[in-house]
This record gives sequence, C-alpha cells and structure tokens, in this order.
Amino acid sequence: MRYNNISGKEIVNITHGTRLGVLGQTDLQINEKTGQIESLIIANYKWLGLKKEGAETIIEWSSIKKIGEDMIMIETPYL
Repeated sequence: MRYNNISGKEIVNITHGTRLGVLGQTDLQINEKTGQIESLIIANYKWLGLKKEGAETIIEWSSIKKIGEDMIMIETPYL
C-alpha cells in the first residue's frame, strides 16, 4: 500500500470511539531495510493546528484493523 492511498484519512480508535487525527498531519516510522511502515506518529497540536505541544502519539501498524475509504480504524486500549 502506498502513502498516497491512505493520506487524508481520519484515524479512529474503535475501542474508545475517539478521533486521533488525520493522516497527513502525521509522520511515519519506516523500516529502512524493508521500506514497510512500522508505526504512525501523530503530533499533538494546539491553537487551531498551528503549534505542536506535548508528547506525540505512536500507533503501531499492527493496531490497524481496517482501512476504509474515509478512515483508518485502529484498536488499542491505551489511546
């Protein structure tokens, strides 16, 4: 799967029903040897998305349960 196929999709935690962000406002952690995505890193924004604040949220690729047309559904109890 290519990044442009998943870019712009909303990330939702199905365990808690919370919205975590939109892919495109995130960074990716990529394995340098295989080129595979290992995790999504979501920055915490303040002031209408203009300023980063606090710790980043890291979502392991294995937490992703479904990638739909509009959203990426993850399942994790700690977010």
